[in-house]
Amino acid sequence: MTDTKTQIDETVKANDVVLYMKGTKEMPQCGFSSRVAGVLNFMNVDYQDVNVLADEAVRQGIKDYSDWPTVPQLYVKGEFVGGCDIITEMMLSGEIDTLFTDNGVTFNKDAADKIREANA
Repeated sequence: MTDTKTQIDETVKANDVVLYMKGTKEMPQCGFSSRVAGVLNFMNVDYQDVNVLADEAVRQGIKDYSDWPTVPQLYVKGEFVGGCDIITEMMLSGEIDTLFTDNGVTFNKDAADKIREANA
């Protein structure tokens, strides 16, 4: 488990934005992962995706690492942000814009606004 924890820690710290998910950003394998990846993709966020279905040790390891029981899990600048419900709420409230801006993460503000308009 230590090797997996080290691998996760290195991935989270080496990338500005990381999404641990079921599937990939191009082909999510569950609705929750699809929702978060869809938001990030639409907003043109450059992020590292990690498919937890490809490695059972990582699938369990990420839950232990964050002490969060579900996937997907979003990390920004090494910090755990949340899962699908939290990311959706942050997206709709505009908090995600602030999070990205404060952390120097480039995103398409117009796209973020369009997501909010479509869900108003």
